[in-house]
Amino acid sequence: MGKKLHYREDGTFTIVQFTDLHWQNGEPGDILTRLLMERVLEKTSPDLVIFTGDVIYSDNCTDPRQSFREAVSEVEVRGIPWAAVFGNHDTEHGITRDELMDVQLEHEHCVGEAGPEALKGTGNFKLLIQDSGTEKPHHALYLLDSGSYSEIPNLEGYAWIGRDQIDWYTAQSTALKAANDGQPLPSLAFFHIPLPEYEEVWRKELCYGSKFEGVASAPINSGMFAAMVEMGDVVGTFCGHDHVNDYRGDLHGISLCYGRASGYQTYGREGFPRGARVIKLHKGAREFTTEIQLDDGTVIREPQPHYPQGME
Repeated sequence: MGKKLHYREDGTFTIVQFTDLHWQNGEPGDILTRLLMERVLEKTSPDLVIFTGDVIYSDNCTDPRQSFREAVSEVEVRGIPWAAVFGNHDTEHGITRDELMDVQLEHEHCVGEAGPEALKGTGNFKLLIQDSGTEKPHHALYLLDSGSYSEIPNLEGYAWIGRDQIDWYTAQSTALKAANDGQPLPSLAFFHIPLPEYEEVWRKELCYGSKFEGVASAPINSGMFAAMVEMGDVVGTFCGHDHVNDYRGDLHGISLCYGRASGYQTYGREGFPRGARVIKLHKGAREFTTEIQLDDGTVIREPQPHYPQGME
């Protein structure tokens, strides 16, 4: 879209991650979701909002296009730049990914892109966060379509980020490194379905937050995480999909983070309120800070630690 993102005068950049809204027709549960979004946006005043999939639950939408417009309207009317990746429920019924991307691109403040047509999926693209004076980028954001369900016969389960998408990412990363005096450009990656390494980090490393369900990743490992480790640029990944997991943990120098499920039209857990993840970047720094904002205004800055077996 050619729209530029810039740091604030203090060198910070704040991203709000909403995930798994499961919006359908503006029903009562959707109204609760909108109120949550209002509270989070008022409190955080983000520079960018990223929806990490299942924005709508297309199976139950009488008009998937209108449901998507309603789902993002609270961000759009505030003039906040936003982008969305697709989940497995966005285009199950009544609409294709290309058609739903066209709906995204109708919006003035959407900074998303359809991405290269040759790649698997729709909406594989990068965003650069730039210095407002020099236009030099100090961070990159990769948004990737992690697909819906396996299309390989006799291989059931969720889809995965494909080899062509990985090749595209490594090519983008290489070009940004060359333009950054040979140093990897600190980056974040956003997608819907968690990588298999989300299960590994919970088993092997100190994590922070909650895991109340299994990691519903693809049945095979396509190598996306290995590529990010090799490129040395991605410092954090952010997904949704598993509604009652919100933990984060570091594996081989990358912080694997779940969002906090935001939607009231889908399953949850008693005592596990809906919310959103907030991510703050600082110009010139690889590291980021993150916290969870809950619907009732509570902020979780120091989640409960989880020690793997033998580490206690």
